[in-house]
Amino acid sequence: MDTQHVVLITGAKGGLGSFVTQAFLATGDTVVGTSKSIQSADFAHPRFVAMPSDLTDAASAGQLVDCVIQRFQQIDVLVHVMGGFSGGKPIAETDDATWEHMMNLNLRSGFNIFRAVIPRMRAAGRGRIIAIASRAAAEPAANIAAYGASKAGLVSLVRAAALENKDRGITINAILPGTMNTDSNRKADPSADISRWVPPGNVADLVVFLSSDAARQITGAAIPVYGKEA
Repeated sequence: MDTQHVVLITGAKGGLGSFVTQAFLATGDTVVGTSKSIQSADFAHPRFVAMPSDLTDAASAGQLVDCVIQRFQQIDVLVHVMGGFSGGKPIAETDDATWEHMMNLNLRSGFNIFRAVIPRMRAAGRGRIIAIASRAAAEPAANIAAYGASKAGLVSLVRAAALENKDRGITINAILPGTMNTDSNRKADPSADISRWVPPGNVADLVVFLSSDAARQITGAAIPVYGKEA
């Protein structure tokens, strides 16, 4: 797995996704980046390929994976960064739309892309999958129940997939970041002490490590990265 490989990154141009994309490009890998609106101009690099898709739709996820296989014949690493946050209200005040949005964006998208990619990795007898969950998946907080539940579901999905696929040399892990120092988080909380937040580059470095041969014995893990907020 330490030779050059094909890496599929969901949410590739987001606040964390951009760091993950750049980190894999720096290792010499070919990166296929996906989001609903991504384009090749988002990363001016000869080994970057943009393939737009809507992973909340199962057919779109399947078509994306088919396109990657047709072009590159393999998917060695899947990094599922795609996700988002909505909420800020107690459970009793959380409407159906917020609940469904969080489940679709943070959990259904993971299920759809896992289901599409895993058979390809099993056929190849190798693969790495890394999913970005959240500290809220392990430590629920008030007023973000829909978000926390969706990320906890993603961790459960990761652990089940790890058990199901360890016989084929596939490792599947989750990372649980605390608040990350991204543009969107800074705008949402301009008075925060961002020195306590997690640098997204550190999370990207961990993703690259988990894709390497050095991490081949790690699977089914949910790794906390809380920074100075720990």
